[in-house]
Amino acid sequence: MTDTPGAAPTIVLVGHGMVGQRFLEALAERGLTATHRVVVLCEEPRPAYDRVALTSYFSGKTPEDLSMTDMEFIDDHGIELYVGDPAETIDREAKKVTARSGKVFAYDTLVLATGSYPFVPPVPNKDAEGCFVYRTIEDLLAIEAYAASKAQVGAVVGGGLLGLEAAGALKGLGLTSHIVEFAPRLMPVQVDEGGGAALLRTIEGMGLTVHTGVGTQEILTDDAGAVSGMKLSDGSELAVDMVVFSAGVRPRDQLARDCGLAVGERGGITVDEQCRTVTDPHVFAIGECALAADGRVYGLVAPGYEQAETAAATIASDEAAFVGADLSTKLKLLGVDVASFGDAHGATEDCLDVVYSDSRAGLYKKLVIGRDGTLLGGILVGDAEAYGTLRALTGSVPPLSPESLVLPAGADSGAQLGPSALPDEAIICSCNNVTKGTIRGAVNEHTCMSVPEVKKCTKAGTTCGSCVKVLGQLVDAELEASGVEVDKGLCGCFAQTREELYEIVLSLRITSYQDLLDRYGREGARGGEGCETCKPAVASIIASLAPTIGASGYVLDGEQAALQDTNDHHLANLQKNGSYSVVPRIPGGEIAPEKLIVIGEIARDFGLYTKITGGQRIDMFGARAEQLPLIWARLVDAGFESGHAYGKALRTVKSCVGSTWCRYGVQDSVRMAIDLELRYRGLRSPHKLKSAVSGCARECAEAQSKDFGVIATSNGWNLYVGGNGGATPRHADLLAQDLSDAELVRLIDRFLMFYIRTADRLERTSVWLERIPGGLDHVRDVVVHDKLGICDELEALMRAHVANYRDEWAETINDPEKLARFVSFVNAPDTPDPVVAFVPERDQMKPDLPLLAIGMRPAADVLEGSTQR
Repeated sequence: MTDTPGAAPTIVLVGHGMVGQRFLEALAERGLTATHRVVVLCEEPRPAYDRVALTSYFSGKTPEDLSMTDMEFIDDHGIELYVGDPAETIDREAKKVTARSGKVFAYDTLVLATGSYPFVPPVPNKDAEGCFVYRTIEDLLAIEAYAASKAQVGAVVGGGLLGLEAAGALKGLGLTSHIVEFAPRLMPVQVDEGGGAALLRTIEGMGLTVHTGVGTQEILTDDAGAVSGMKLSDGSELAVDMVVFSAGVRPRDQLARDCGLAVGERGGITVDEQCRTVTDPHVFAIGECALAADGRVYGLVAPGYEQAETAAATIASDEAAFVGADLSTKLKLLGVDVASFGDAHGATEDCLDVVYSDSRAGLYKKLVIGRDGTLLGGILVGDAEAYGTLRALTGSVPPLSPESLVLPAGADSGAQLGPSALPDEAIICSCNNVTKGTIRGAVNEHTCMSVPEVKKCTKAGTTCGSCVKVLGQLVDAELEASGVEVDKGLCGCFAQTREELYEIVLSLRITSYQDLLDRYGREGARGGEGCETCKPAVASIIASLAPTIGASGYVLDGEQAALQDTNDHHLANLQKNGSYSVVPRIPGGEIAPEKLIVIGEIARDFGLYTKITGGQRIDMFGARAEQLPLIWARLVDAGFESGHAYGKALRTVKSCVGSTWCRYGVQDSVRMAIDLELRYRGLRSPHKLKSAVSGCARECAEAQSKDFGVIATSNGWNLYVGGNGGATPRHADLLAQDLSDAELVRLIDRFLMFYIRTADRLERTSVWLERIPGGLDHVRDVVVHDKLGICDELEALMRAHVANYRDEWAETINDPEKLARFVSFVNAPDTPDPVVAFVPERDQMKPDLPLLAIGMRPAADVLEGSTQR
């Protein structure tokens, strides 16, 4: 079938990976999508996704999360995207491409972005069952499925970037993991002997076994042809049942070879400085399939992006050239920061090394300095905090001594070097080639006022993310230099942030909102009544710290009652017709038949609508204010307590049935869910908290969509944080893995109290985790590694909460003074609200919305909320 093009010239793009997508964006930016027909032939079953972050799939990201393709962009620019239909032949003479489907596309310009393929050493049985490569999402799905059913011990062939990520993935799947690297050290391209040694010590400390200086000689198989072991070049054998090859990549240039395009001796489609093939001026090659004009094949995304920009500019008749690229990289492999930049191995003549090494802490820092003091490059292992600044200074003489640049903070009395010292031409984002001057221009000329706005304007920080911290520092500095005063105060009453107010309350043991306002409020707010923003925020702070600062933890006590919003004020959720819903706590979703009967009887007696919630609880709707204490009394008598569905507090800890009932379960998820819910019940926080515990990797409890989620492994528990299943879904990130019960609880204690301490008002953990400087890495440093030395304090705060918990419903029904507030009309306490009425629906009832709209008393045929029988 021949595709007949229209009058517009046609650009055919073969391959739709990260570089291919960047090429499409570059075409659109130059207006070429409006003047050209653009056809994309994509081999994989999904459009472009973030291959740099591929391993994050095992930390909870879905294939959809990894997608880099905005289908609105594709549609808006009229791009014809054919997914799962790769190019199979090219007829350069006829200028046509034939796809696997049989479709034939004529082209005026052909761009090859076919990427690379994994190199698999030619060893016996390399294709046996249980052998995998680590390159695409489909590869990861296959590895995950095999590990869940047929493997316990895995080996990764290759100790480079992807090899270490693959080893971490196998460990995260619960497999005992080996790494086999032919070179004498890990990551031989990026780090030297000292850096490799520091990396080795840290990785071995995580329980992985590393074999360097040996190669794979043979894959051993059992009678069924499945992997049973590996024979190494030193004669030793490893008993493994899964092998992942991650020993480098090779350019995918077969399509080019078949149509007569020139390729390099070791592969790669030969191109000139405009990324045009040297054989055919109508054909371009970009990314990992191209052999650039400097004789190199670039395997990093940043050079690929530059090539995409160059090809698009050339097609648009603009001047552009790709003559080489920065090979600097910064990664977090198995939780270890590793970075290299510039002349990392000191190949420059007469260069000098400045080295700082701390084997105990797993730190290694080396700077390569020229005779004239020029920073030529460096290697950072264990602490890559200064990477963004150092890489940008490469090629210049830093304003500080080299020793000051490698010593840890506090070890040198000299000033610390920040991004403000960088020249405007310094590259801040190497992935997208964004300079400091461009970032400054985004703030000053395009009025960008935040990091997200600058990222959208410049693309800085949108690929690997390693420059985001420096980006934030530059944006803040530029705003301050421009005289822009960004008020970070909580509201018009307080100039402090919520985090600062938390510290004031904790340090000074302030137990009164009025006292806090009078002492620390803005001058015009002192002595006043505050506002609806700060009153509930401060009430939450005082409630979360109540046992520690000596305040009452009961939210309806004294001044605290006046600070609450409508739901907390009534310890129930206000509904649209003025009635309330009541949700008793059902820890872990486990409930005895007798308690189910009690809930049914209460709902029947009070005429309440019942609904099973997504949090494995039962919600009862339609209670009038004066009925709430009566309902609570019956629930408390039956052993129930408040589920805090109304509060910014822990809501639920869902669970699957776990190892007790399920044949796939590996841990008792119900018991753990109950323990966690009872521990954290009533904990007031900046926003609601939701949790779940899954008994195996099948994840039936959906733990990765929760603020903190727990998934069982054969070795213990994996802890995920920062998830959200609401209006802005976010998969949680893996914080720690293979934890014992005690370790799990300790880390959750720390995580929750650190969140409560540092989050903004009404900020979910998902938003907080992305906003807080350093993100997940910083939270892990604080919560897991106690980098700030505050973990003892965080644990003490949680112990105080647990020891002083009291059920708010029980407190209320035993206090006649508090009961007086639960009426529809203060001046007529025995009169029910006439607008709160209901009509029947599906054997239950619903609000009478027409009545609600006109605010009249119900007619005789309307079913009123019944009173207790």
